Amino acid sequence: MMVLMKLDSQQQQINDVLQKISARHCKGHVIYGTTRIGIGVTGEVSNFQPDDFLFMDGVLDVVRISKKFKLVSREAKSEDTIIQIGEEKIGGGSLNIIAGPCSIESKDQLFDVAGALKEMGVKFFRAGAYKPRTSPYAFQGLKEKGLELLKEVKETFGLYIVTEVKDTETLAQVAEVTDILQIGARNMQNFSLLERVGSIQKPVLLKRGLSASIEDLLMSAEYILAQGNFDVILCERGIRTFETYTRNTLDLNAVPVIKGLSHLPVFVDPSHGIGIWDKVEPMSMASVACGADGLMIEVHCDPGNALSDGYQSLTPKNFKHLIGKLEALAPVAEKELNLDVQPK
Repeated sequence: MMVLMKLDSQQQQINDVLQKISARHCKGHVIYGTTRIGIGVTGEVSNFQPDDFLFMDGVLDVVRISKKFKLVSREAKSEDTIIQIGEEKIGGGSLNIIAGPCSIESKDQLFDVAGALKEMGVKFFRAGAYKPRTSPYAFQGLKEKGLELLKEVKETFGLYIVTEVKDTETLAQVAEVTDILQIGARNMQNFSLLERVGSIQKPVLLKRGLSASIEDLLMSAEYILAQGNFDVILCERGIRTFETYTRNTLDLNAVPVIKGLSHLPVFVDPSHGIGIWDKVEPMSMASVACGADGLMIEVHCDPGNALSDGYQSLTPKNFKHLIGKLEALAPVAEKELNLDVQPK
């Protein structure tokens, strides 16, 4: 259920609605839009009838949301969500690029990549300190040492940090360093972790699970929003199918479908989606063309010796070539490429 209120509603009027919701053991979620204020009601909404709210000051209408995912849906909020991170905005026509190596291997490796990306105007830097891997014998990341190196990168280059949180035990440590908490594909339905990041007021990048449907992804996002954190970025990163020529099948159908169902921004990770470095560029272009709000690209100065995902990583030179292509494509897709320095 959604209680729609006038944009100029007084705080006391909003509080009165929230109090009535709470009194019947439900939870109210205030959603500020450009033309109205919405209060989403979750819990046993069958306890309410529209008339319970319609007579209250400031209330315009009451509607029932038909989707299973309530707060995530366009029914809850018709306009696109724009997430503010420092001076930068995610969504709202801005095309953002998150780039960096799959995992942190050493200070030299990290600083080489960060320096190259900074020169190209990238603002969001990704690298994994904790690496949940399919094999327990594969490189698991530098962990706490990796977080220390990410903090140095942030201080040295002024980049916003994106890194994965793999469990509730290390969440507090990761949250101290990162600007965006990444939930990996394997953790998309780790509901305890989703609820915990939902209680932290820090943006979350939620990756689609390996075999997850679109509804599965949106329901996982609902877990985060239900705890009060509305700053969620959805990320398509490829799904597991019968195809063996690529690492995954990058489901670009999902981008416009999700954009129609949800107000949350949508990113695409073509590096994991296809898993082949020289195919990342065309899939990046296709991602932008179908409406993605941003890309997540793996970049490594020496992919041949990377400890993880080297074959799908671009060199800085190849990444710069991709940026040039995106600069030309972005206006066609009605996006503005968000870089500090536009490539020549």
